[in-house]
Amino acid sequence: MVDADQTFVIVGGGLAGAKAAETLRAEGFTGRVILICDERDHPYERPPLSKGYLLGKEERDSVFVHEPAWYARNDIELHLGQTVDAVDRTAKTVRFGEDGTLVHYDKLLLATGAEPRRLDIPGTDLAGVHHLRRLAHAERLKGVLTALGRDNGHLVIAGAGWIGLEVAAAAREYGAEVTVVHRGQTPLHSVLGPELGQLFTDLHKEHGVRFHFGARLTEITGQDGMVLAARTDDGEEHPAHAVLAAIGAAPRTSLAEAAGLEIADRALGGGIVVDERLRTSDPDIYAAGDIVSFPHALFGTRLRVEHWANALNGGPAAARAMLGQEVTYDRLPYFFTDQYDLGMEYSGWAPPGSYDAVVIRGDAGKREFIAFWVKDRRVLAGMNVNVWDVTEPIQRLIRSKARVSTEALADPHVPLDSLAS
Repeated sequence: MVDADQTFVIVGGGLAGAKAAETLRAEGFTGRVILICDERDHPYERPPLSKGYLLGKEERDSVFVHEPAWYARNDIELHLGQTVDAVDRTAKTVRFGEDGTLVHYDKLLLATGAEPRRLDIPGTDLAGVHHLRRLAHAERLKGVLTALGRDNGHLVIAGAGWIGLEVAAAAREYGAEVTVVHRGQTPLHSVLGPELGQLFTDLHKEHGVRFHFGARLTEITGQDGMVLAARTDDGEEHPAHAVLAAIGAAPRTSLAEAAGLEIADRALGGGIVVDERLRTSDPDIYAAGDIVSFPHALFGTRLRVEHWANALNGGPAAARAMLGQEVTYDRLPYFFTDQYDLGMEYSGWAPPGSYDAVVIRGDAGKREFIAFWVKDRRVLAGMNVNVWDVTEPIQRLIRSKARVSTEALADPHVPLDSLAS
């Protein structure tokens, strides 16, 4: 029974944590809600950091989950710029890292997110080396891209994942010269495979981005603290006035590990192991967002998903589970991107090697199509490119596990909804 005497603590002030706090109040919880954020900014959404806000098309205030006054109005005790450095599961307390203050919890939600992986090479201490994860990073990078565009400067990006490609697109819109260094042979290989990765190679090349595939950065050179060039392991040297490290993110699980919670194998993506209710190995501790390794019955495996929709939906699901409601968190992975004139949405899960074929419906040459990743005539994932209002039927098709013919999938005259029956 949940009552007004209970205290629910949320560690992590991103989208998952803020939406969890919102859901607790929306569901009628009248106890204390304490939200602890290690940044001084109010909780915000991350997609604009590499999209609209970075491009200067969205105002800074647009990134925040709630207006600042919302927290006081809803009796959320918000602690900005504070860290938690320990969880005592026996005493059921969290400890603030700054002054050692102990706060009791009845239920605890960990939503500490992920952090960018660092380049372990000489030169990363130079002023022109950047990461993109936080609002402060985006503010700094926006100024850098503006200056590079004005001065015809060069940006080298290590990594051709979503962040790397979105920043490349933004940099080109500012007018900067861009080189992307990537260890694979196509961008986004782990998500899209080679078939659709080539689409993004072609898109960026058309807009003047240079790719250096099959290589990695080994050194960033500079003078007087400023970047001058980036060298790769095959002996190439690329001129650079700034470097962005976009080589992925790691779940911030150190707090959970120190508390003795079960952690997934790092080879499988790591993350805090939770059940279908987002409950950890401690029944009074839950987790949501980027740090979660959750079981997905549809795909028969554990998934760790680092995208906006996982935080948006995972935070509320965890909050409802903390309140004792019946919860089964089985959302399909979903993400989107906007690069130049290409808009895309992806639903499902189909890593390389898990599918037999990629079926195209529409005109890939014009970049107006839907791609389906298929295994044994069942759709594992779907991606719509410059085709809209099809996410729901694509997700229904994936969930249905219906066997469909390649011809029907490829035929735009066959309604998607008819294939899920």
